[in-house]
Amino acid sequence: MSPLLSIVLPVHGVERYLPRCLDSLAGPPDGSVELIAVDDLSPDGCGAILDEHATRDPRLRVLHLTENQGLGGAREVGLAQATGTYVWFVDSDDWLPDGTLDALLAELRAEQAAEAPVDVLLTDFTHVYPDGSTEPNPWRHVLRDSPLVAGCRAADHPALFQSVLSVWNKVFRRQFLLDLDVAFGRGYYEDISVTYPALLTGRLRYLDRSCYNYRRGRPGAITATASPKHADAFAQYDAIFRVLDRPSADPGPALRRLVFDRTVRQALTVYDTPGLVPTDLRADFFARIADHFARHRPADYRFPGGLRGVQYRLAARGARIAYGELRRGGQLPRTVKRGVGAVAPALRKGVRGGARYTAYNTFRRLPLDDRLAVYAAYWHRGYACNPAAIYRKALELAPQVRGVWVVETRAQAATLPDGVPYVLVNTPAYLRLMATAKYFVNNVNFPHTMVKRPGTVHVQTQHGTPVKTMGLDLVDYPAAADGMDFDRLREAVDRWDFLVSPNPHTSEHFSRAFPGHYELLETGYPRNDRLALAGPAEVADVRARLGLTPGRRTVLYAPTHREGQGGYVPLLDLRELAEQLGPGYTLLVRTHYFDADGPGELATGPGAAEVVDVSAHPVVEDLYLAADVLVTDYSSMMFDYAVLDRPVVVYAPDWEQYRRTRGVYFDLLASPPGAVATDPDALSQALLAGDPAPDARAAFRERFCPWDDGGAAERVVRRIFPVD
Repeated sequence: MSPLLSIVLPVHGVERYLPRCLDSLAGPPDGSVELIAVDDLSPDGCGAILDEHATRDPRLRVLHLTENQGLGGAREVGLAQATGTYVWFVDSDDWLPDGTLDALLAELRAEQAAEAPVDVLLTDFTHVYPDGSTEPNPWRHVLRDSPLVAGCRAADHPALFQSVLSVWNKVFRRQFLLDLDVAFGRGYYEDISVTYPALLTGRLRYLDRSCYNYRRGRPGAITATASPKHADAFAQYDAIFRVLDRPSADPGPALRRLVFDRTVRQALTVYDTPGLVPTDLRADFFARIADHFARHRPADYRFPGGLRGVQYRLAARGARIAYGELRRGGQLPRTVKRGVGAVAPALRKGVRGGARYTAYNTFRRLPLDDRLAVYAAYWHRGYACNPAAIYRKALELAPQVRGVWVVETRAQAATLPDGVPYVLVNTPAYLRLMATAKYFVNNVNFPHTMVKRPGTVHVQTQHGTPVKTMGLDLVDYPAAADGMDFDRLREAVDRWDFLVSPNPHTSEHFSRAFPGHYELLETGYPRNDRLALAGPAEVADVRARLGLTPGRRTVLYAPTHREGQGGYVPLLDLRELAEQLGPGYTLLVRTHYFDADGPGELATGPGAAEVVDVSAHPVVEDLYLAADVLVTDYSSMMFDYAVLDRPVVVYAPDWEQYRRTRGVYFDLLASPPGAVATDPDALSQALLAGDPAPDARAAFRERFCPWDDGGAAERVVRRIFPVD
């Protein structure tokens, strides 16, 4: 009886890792699995390890090659010897999690019994780093909860091509692979000449189980090794498009465009990554990219927008010098400017940045200053949020580290507390600061143009507990992502050394949405220390500074931003609400910082609540302390405000639309922080009731505020900075 699964294991120069891989492949001795190890003329002791293991495992056949074939060639040799219904290509420096083979065989038996078995079963996987840390599959949400769970064609799920395109997380129906008449390429990037055609033509399904531990950061890995073999990618691209040119395999114009764009992006990424393409071969490599455009660019292909589109146009023309100048932010030749005049604004921005780029690189030659820290918040808008709380505590506990704030304008600098040092963006002082500081603290990402130098410490605090999906989880919500560059996001996350989490809920979801090898600081949010420690005197002082009328009940209304709707969306008639509440209330209105076009001041009559637009107030914690009750929809403000243990009303008239468009991490209406209203009348009734849902608030606080004890900033500072 033929085996159900053949595992093909190419082996070359992995003596250190091979035993663990072989041990992880242990499975049932019932003939359902065959192991075919191909010793690709390995220069170390791999051949002997395989032979010794074969004496103990009758499933294992060892093929010793007399000539090195490379990874692709070794796979071809193993495939030719395989007899299983399905075949899986496993790399011998990786390994399988416990229980993988049993689970996978159960899935394959179910497929074998189906009327239309899948051709490719994709599995989840885990990245494992040299220090033992792990990272979930960054593309998991491209695949799960999608048509792939039921089987589909690539045309049904084009986002598939944004995920990993290696073979090791894909189990192929062997006859399908043979009938496809494709081959692994020789040299680097050998698997894409198989995976692209297989995914484009086969029936697919995704198994939402981590079946593979992929080793990252191994010395000698091609993603970190300089070699002329990086140019092998172009032969693999040619092989892919030869398959696409077959009448029987044509996937349609949309997928052809997508595949072409993905290959161009990969080629330019290899070219742009320092140290991969040898210096004397870079001109030839770039010319190969231009030739790739000429040979395979679809007739209806349109260049992307923005700066990436400029880069693609220059690559298509073979304008390597101009491309390099643009990457460096320098001056483009006049002829090139004429050729890409439609994107002149992006070019002018690059030209203006040339001098800054040169100055910054000059400053990078200076030694790091171990006593210098950079602080920023909300895209350099001012002194705020978790970075401000960390800054204050660092002054107390680590005064030897000088903190400097980055702000955009002098007007923003004027809002800083007295004595807080600052620099303005893109000034020489800013460039020197960014080039020489050891510590970086921000609640968003610093500009990607700033290099993370060895020895620096980057602290990402984020700025809210998420109701809505974030980071890489937005792959499944294109309207909310709004052109988000996920590759750039991964680069940013790779810089983080620490990520601050406010609660267990956030730890769970941010670890997946922002996968990386940073340390997760489960400390609570430093900005909420003030709320946890505030007493009646501070509350009275804040109310007085805001000019609130004593004796009135203060309602803070803070709706969140809604993507794709062009700014502030007035889902609530504020004048009508003010009239329903009456003169005993003050209604503070704070729109999201993305929505500059807030409601403005609204005059109300003597029988209505006063309405005050506080959108421009620089310190949101002041508003929390001043308010007797919070009204919000899906804003993370509810989690911060819950620290005060005061009433919260969720006003959610568009919940179903919001959760479809943006995606959410939990059912807010089923587990709210207080009363829920979906229409204006219910909202006013909840507010007039005083405190209508204390039990819901208590459960919410237990879930989302367990670390809010007033000591979060100290915990962060003691972990990051040298504290005596």
